[in-house]
Amino acid sequence: MSLKIVQIDAFASRPFSGNPAAVCLLSEYPGNEWLLSVAREMNLSETAFLKRREEGFELRWFTPEVEVELCGHATLASAQFLWQEGVLESDEPARFHTLSGWLTAEQRQEWIEMDFPAAPAQAVADAPDVLSALGVEANYVGKNRSDYIVEVESETVLRSVRPDFKLLAEVCERGVMVTSVADEADFDFVSRFFAPAVGVDEDPVTGSAHCCLAPFWTERLARDELVGFQASRRGGVVRTRMHGDRVCLAGQAVTILTGQLHLEVPTG
Repeated sequence: MSLKIVQIDAFASRPFSGNPAAVCLLSEYPGNEWLLSVAREMNLSETAFLKRREEGFELRWFTPEVEVELCGHATLASAQFLWQEGVLESDEPARFHTLSGWLTAEQRQEWIEMDFPAAPAQAVADAPDVLSALGVEANYVGKNRSDYIVEVESETVLRSVRPDFKLLAEVCERGVMVTSVADEADFDFVSRFFAPAVGVDEDPVTGSAHCCLAPFWTERLARDELVGFQASRRGGVVRTRMHGDRVCLAGQAVTILTGQLHLEVPTG
């Protein structure tokens, strides 16, 4: 059997930037081990698997190590896939049923805007192991359900972080975002995201992290609409807009390659 699989750079306006994700549309989901094996073969931070359902598509995300509950860049890539393959009309919203509930995506000219649940952090009094693993001093440390957020003094400090990934994997349930005010006028804040506990030492651009970064910086900068830059080696831009307990994340996407999986898909 041959299945189409597409690799898309998400939160990217040009090739070889942003965060690459693989997307595959299936008629039925086989067992988790098969899905994980494909994700390991693709060896990207996320591989997305789609399946049609009555009100949209079921969407699941796998790193090379585990299935995750929420992934922004692979959701953006999945929406791009559905429009470019003609599965959805260009003016039709993409609706996804996920482990984090219903998520939607719509085309806004050259941007794709996604509606996600906000995931604000609560301040924690002390996180010495996390700070030791990052090798930084913090202005603020918080945590939401799965991730730490660490605000540092400047973008210079942020870009100089060289984590101890082994220690970080031991002290974080999923990951940690490091953030600061941006130096460049084009951006409001910058960030990096480390998640060795789920097999991703540094994620190039992390949509789900912006579900926490958006309320954090909205409160501090007193504006609902912001532009963030994730300062990984590849880099990527994420626009954020708060509305109630939801956050709109907007990014661009570039399709890099289209291929075929020559695999037998187990049933049941």
